[in-house]
Amino acid sequence: MREFNVKDQTEKLIQYTRDWFNKFGDNSKAIIGISGGKDSSVTAAVLKAALGADRVLGIIMPNGQMVDLDDAKLLVNHLEIPYEIVPITDYYNAAIATFENAKTFKVTKDLKINLAPRLRMSTLYAVAQGQDVTSFVVNTCNASEDYVGYSTKYGDAAGDVSLLQDFTVTEVLQIGEYLGLPNQLVHKVPSDGLSGMSDEEKLGFTYNMLDEYISDSNADIPADTRELIEKKHVANLHKLQLMPAYKRH
Repeated sequence: MREFNVKDQTEKLIQYTRDWFNKFGDNSKAIIGISGGKDSSVTAAVLKAALGADRVLGIIMPNGQMVDLDDAKLLVNHLEIPYEIVPITDYYNAAIATFENAKTFKVTKDLKINLAPRLRMSTLYAVAQGQDVTSFVVNTCNASEDYVGYSTKYGDAAGDVSLLQDFTVTEVLQIGEYLGLPNQLVHKVPSDGLSGMSDEEKLGFTYNMLDEYISDSNADIPADTRELIEKKHVANLHKLQLMPAYKRH
């Protein structure tokens, strides 16, 4: 694994966050979706440290029964940041009902899985636009998930500023510990809350393997795992790049 000074990197991240938001006014606000998982928890903690509680608004967006609701509430109460629960259930069900009447496409399992994060992102932007001060939606993706495309394009992969995208899962956990987050938030088994599977079950390898692969090209990773990681990386590069555009000539 690459060397990681958690104190140094966390303090630099907090300062970057403060500087970025203050460019738009010292009362600009951060809007963040709170899932109860490690990434939104760590990102929210960084925002609180950088901006103070009054400039952070957490939005919890259950779609039907939310298994992580207690953890999401634990996080906002621990950080003492303002929050609101905005269910997307009716929004989601209405969209599915509309799509089921379509003639040219089918409502697939992947469509249903990816629809929820896209609706959540549109909700976050609605919340941001409904504030009395300039507000920005904060992305919560990390380097490990970005590398293999474990995110939804225009869903959780969207946002106005990304704070964790240069940190692996291993490093994100260390930042969470450094910021004093409850252990059950930092070290819970990660899952997307959509498919009924853990992240590692869906990926086909552990985050530790992925982080070692990203950090050290000579890491002792089985050949089949290396191949799977790189296959996912190449297939999902479009999620990390700006939209291709024709340049007239």
